[in-house]
Amino acid sequence: MHAAALTDVDKCERERDLASEVNYEATKVIAKCANDLRAFMIYVSTDYVFDGKKGMYQEDDEPGPINFYGHTKLKGEQAVKELLSDYLIVRASVIYGSTPSSGKVNFALWVLDALREGKSITVTADQFVSPTLNTNLAEMMMECLERRLTGILHLAGATRLSRLDFASELCSEWSLNPSLINPIEMGKMKWSAPRPRDSSLDVTKASSILKIVPSTIVPSLHRLKGELDADVNVKGAM
Repeated sequence: MHAAALTDVDKCERERDLASEVNYEATKVIAKCANDLRAFMIYVSTDYVFDGKKGMYQEDDEPGPINFYGHTKLKGEQAVKELLSDYLIVRASVIYGSTPSSGKVNFALWVLDALREGKSITVTADQFVSPTLNTNLAEMMMECLERRLTGILHLAGATRLSRLDFASELCSEWSLNPSLINPIEMGKMKWSAPRPRDSSLDVTKASSILKIVPSTIVPSLHRLKGELDADVNVKGAM
């Protein structure tokens, strides 16, 4: 399973050589090694391989990234396809969970941390995604590994919603102050890299063939809350 990536979209736009080395060149090396070892490989890609013009993208929709991060991840997909015959490309969207990944605070934790501290946050109201709980993703990937499913599969969350609505759902689940969330249009964000307006993923295929299926937003947040509570209890017992 190859899930390592430089996912800071703006950094990828500014530091293109680094983004290419991490997201494309490294993937190419790993795919070649997997082929030499005759190993089955799962490559974790992203909804950002799409341009965001229509949303609810299916596995066979034509990619068309609009930022360099998406470009490098698509090149990673292409390397896997070219170098391997026994592979699965998995696409997810806005992966979040109870702990930061490689020191990077995910969107859900950023929202929760800010609101708990009484800080106002600004969230895009017109950017649509398919938020993906990392533990749900991991379980689906393990099933894919055990069954050696091949091709391309969208393993994102089963609910399409805006970033603003995602933040509001988090606010509701944790009974935090919704007035701290300020909506903003994507065009007013000061990003280095453009973002797709609607990169939500259609998970019909995964829902029909997997035993562990993509989770909708409400049960996902219930599960996240339980995981965060468990982390607190473990730390408190140390």
